[in-house]
Amino acid sequence: QVQLVESGGGSVQTGASLRLSCAASGPTSSLYTRGWFRQAPGKEREFVARITWNGGTTYYADSVKGRFTISRDSAKNTAYLQMNSLKPEDTALYYCAAGRVVSTMSDSYNYWGQGTQVTVSS
Repeated sequence: QVQLVESGGGSVQTGASLRLSCAASGPTSSLYTRGWFRQAPGKEREFVARITWNGGTTYYADSVKGRFTISRDSAKNTAYLQMNSLKPEDTALYYCAAGRVVSTMSDSYNYWGQGTQVTVSS
């Protein structure tokens, strides 16, 4: 059974940085993509960033491009989301996901973590 565990969330002020981690365990060899999504209160879950596990190809939502960086450490089976220049509109519950296809659509991901809260105050 694949498990994803996020960590690294917190409460920060505008302009601060946070790094989220997503540690995977279980049979993950067929999971080609790791993604980060977020969901703010009263809003739908939205795509943030994704990375292909073998080649490390990345893709970002326009709202975070230039501020967030997704990366992975294959030896640790862990994906990261470095978030810089945080804004109040980045406040959300951040989820890590793993899937077998390259996609920005949440329905394409097979496994999800429990989420980690990021709160940015002005």
